[in-house]
Amino acid sequence: MRRPIRTAGVLTGLILTLGGIVAAAPTAPTAPTAPTAPTAPADIPACTQMAAQAGTQTTEAVTAACRRGVVGDLQGCVSGLTEAGVPGGAANGACRIAASEPR
Repeated sequence: MRRPIRTAGVLTGLILTLGGIVAAAPTAPTAPTAPTAPTAPADIPACTQMAAQAGTQTTEAVTAACRRGVVGDLQGCVSGLTEAGVPGGAANGACRIAASEPR
């Protein structure tokens, strides 16, 4: 085999190997950041709308309960909606909607 072709083959193999190592390397740790609000408002509007369809006015208590559902506190969400006057089944459904991603 001619020397320039062999050199090109060796260099190509070396580049591919090093590229694979770089791609598989773990990323550097980043500095901790302050906690932020969820990037999407989850589905608070759908939660409050479902509570309204159940016959309850959308009040701050309803919105606060839906916010609890967004962060995964389904029991707190259901309790808050029930206290605001939303029937149990509708409160449970509204909280499950709040916990899901918006569509």
